Amino acid sequence: MTELAAVKAALKTQAVETPSWAYGNSGTRFKVFAQAGVPRDPFEKLDDAAKVHEFTGVAPTVALHIPWDKVEDYAALAAHAEKRGVRIGAINSNTFQDDDYKLGSICHPDAAVRRKAVDHLLECVDIMDATGSRDLKLWFADGTNYPGQDDIRSRQDRLAEGLAEVYERLGEGQRMLLEYKLFEPAFYTTDVPDWGTAYAHCLKLGEKAQVVVDTGHHAPGTNIEFIVATLLREGKLGGFDFNSRFYADDDLMVGAADPFQLFRIMYEVVRGGGFTSDVAFMLDQCHNIEAKIPAIIRSVMNVQEATAKALLVDGPALAAAQRSGDVLEANAVLMDAYDTDVRPILREVREESGLDPEPMKAYRSCGWAEKVVAERVGGQQAGWGA
Repeated sequence: MTELAAVKAALKTQAVETPSWAYGNSGTRFKVFAQAGVPRDPFEKLDDAAKVHEFTGVAPTVALHIPWDKVEDYAALAAHAEKRGVRIGAINSNTFQDDDYKLGSICHPDAAVRRKAVDHLLECVDIMDATGSRDLKLWFADGTNYPGQDDIRSRQDRLAEGLAEVYERLGEGQRMLLEYKLFEPAFYTTDVPDWGTAYAHCLKLGEKAQVVVDTGHHAPGTNIEFIVATLLREGKLGGFDFNSRFYADDDLMVGAADPFQLFRIMYEVVRGGGFTSDVAFMLDQCHNIEAKIPAIIRSVMNVQEATAKALLVDGPALAAAQRSGDVLEANAVLMDAYDTDVRPILREVREESGLDPEPMKAYRSCGWAEKVVAERVGGQQAGWGA
């Protein structure tokens, strides 16, 4: 009973950040599918995010994407979030949707384009100041499509120079989170293609620079939990972008494609001391054909279930099996935790926290979906680029 109480106590401290863009319209390369009731501005995105937090209890912050979430008054946006019971989370930069960035942003061969990109990143830090945000999250689409297109080493030099300028602008308590991606949209070289490249730049920058692991940004078969364990060991894991993939960067609901992988990742987080506020657990997903808010609630619940199973791993029994070289017993200890039905535990956690034990059912019966469909008529729906 004592161990179960500790697991439940830990689950009550969990926080999963939801992304503003997941509440807007999105799609594939071929089509963006519009849905009725989708938010038309960042304020309405926060209204929807507040509903996710209301029914899950563990989604208190909302990541913004600039310029998609640009407003005239960021302090007013932060106040609106607080009024709805949530806060502004990470500020995500965008240096991939401007014609000037065809050949890159802060790695571009033209100094004027690099200046434009860095100025945007500095603007994002200004927004952090105005909203009280802790994290600046950076993902760069920079790279090349053909051998010889640009000098690989020079692009790394430009990247380092741009990151250093932004790093120096960070204030007290603020961090820079550098994300990596194997490929896309660059096909020959990507300037931040893997955790090693991101780690090398962060290590040189200093303590305020950390690596972000997007679970969809790896080659097939990559052992992501090894990366997580290594970054935690080095004190350089700043956060996650949680999603699922079958083939590439599919941005599906986390845990949908491989829930066992999510469990293995969360076990390494728990084992490595990463289940703290120092590691940001954020969703990064595009809900193309499914309803937005229910999909985000389901994703949050999937993270909770994987975390609960990770917390249930019998650490002493696992360590004993590992020391004795009992391969099958060590694997069995992990599998026993993974095979546990943790839904009853999570229902108890929610009830003890004053929440409905069934978030999906509670949301569907609350009338919010029908309300926004009726009220959000006219204007421009939010989506990619808005």
